[in-house]
Amino acid sequence: MAMTMRQDRNAAARTILASAHAPADASDLAARLAACLGAGPFALVILFVSPAADIHALADALGAAFPGLPVIGCTTAGEISAEGYTEGEVVAVALTADHFAVAPVLIADLARLDREALIGRLIRERAALARSRPDWGHEFAFLMVDGLSIREDELVSALAAGLGPVPLFGGSAADGVRFRETFILHGAEVLRDAAVLALVRTDCPVRVFNLDHFRATDRRMVVTKADPARRIVRRINAEPAAREYARLLGKDPGQLDSFTFAAHPVVVRVGGKHHVRAIREVAPNGDLIFFSAIDEGLVLTLAEPQDLVRHLTGELSDLGRDRAPAAILACDCVLRRMEATDRQSIGAVSGLLRQHRVVGFSTYGEQLNGMHVNQTMTGVAIYPPEAP
Repeated sequence: MAMTMRQDRNAAARTILASAHAPADASDLAARLAACLGAGPFALVILFVSPAADIHALADALGAAFPGLPVIGCTTAGEISAEGYTEGEVVAVALTADHFAVAPVLIADLARLDREALIGRLIRERAALARSRPDWGHEFAFLMVDGLSIREDELVSALAAGLGPVPLFGGSAADGVRFRETFILHGAEVLRDAAVLALVRTDCPVRVFNLDHFRATDRRMVVTKADPARRIVRRINAEPAAREYARLLGKDPGQLDSFTFAAHPVVVRVGGKHHVRAIREVAPNGDLIFFSAIDEGLVLTLAEPQDLVRHLTGELSDLGRDRAPAAILACDCVLRRMEATDRQSIGAVSGLLRQHRVVGFSTYGEQLNGMHVNQTMTGVAIYPPEAP
């Protein structure tokens, strides 16, 4: 396969954030990405790794490619490069040391999360960053977490307590649409049941955002039997879950698939706003398996989509209403990509991402402050430093 790597063409943006991308099967992948990113100096490198890549071989090569530099990353359900949506690639994003100070925090063994110890560690790391750059007044935190761990809700609750006013966004690592294994990358370590958090302090103004394009309808249902620990809904309105969901849509249960779930999500009302609780798949016995927390007694409302391209155009334009971001780092739910494909608008969405300098990956779920959400784009817009 021919090598295809392009650097961000905007020189001003590159002084803040550099990006590169390459096919997952490229030889000397780590070294080539490092060469394409340039000399830096960088504070952090983030890798969004297609499941088609040999992530273990990539991890082994990172020390030589990025000596002394922290590297974190995760596997994806598709990548977002400087060219827009892509698949089967590795995207590298580097934060420059001239504008960012970063403390990567590995959170291993999510099944045995020590909430109090994690909160204390975050408080100490934040304080150390503040002491290192007291002249920089902007902060955010970026999370990547094993997307099959079923621990995102518990984790972000603990993180929010430790981060205080620092805005958090993130994404759940993915495995294409196979749902078999997802990985977190921390230097040479390739981990499951883990997360990595980047605490970031910068002189660049930032805006953490979350967007979705759904409106709640008046069609509601109640979860009457569930297995919350495994995010499984067994019965809705006292009927088998998949059959009842299909009935409310006017569909045959045998027609339910990922594209149906992307086009017809259910939402819950939290804090005065509706949030998607995305359905991942139908189990062989007719249960519905969700991407995020679910419980008995929960009232679900069917939602209908607005035009994805029109909505995204407005939201990304709003981020640049006063001045254009130098770059946007984003976590975009895989169901959004699937909807764009199904509605034959994938090219238009990809063009918008390219136009607005969005880089990132497609996820199994997104995190915003203390919440784990679905079917959204969540990210941070990074603006050039203000003149003194």
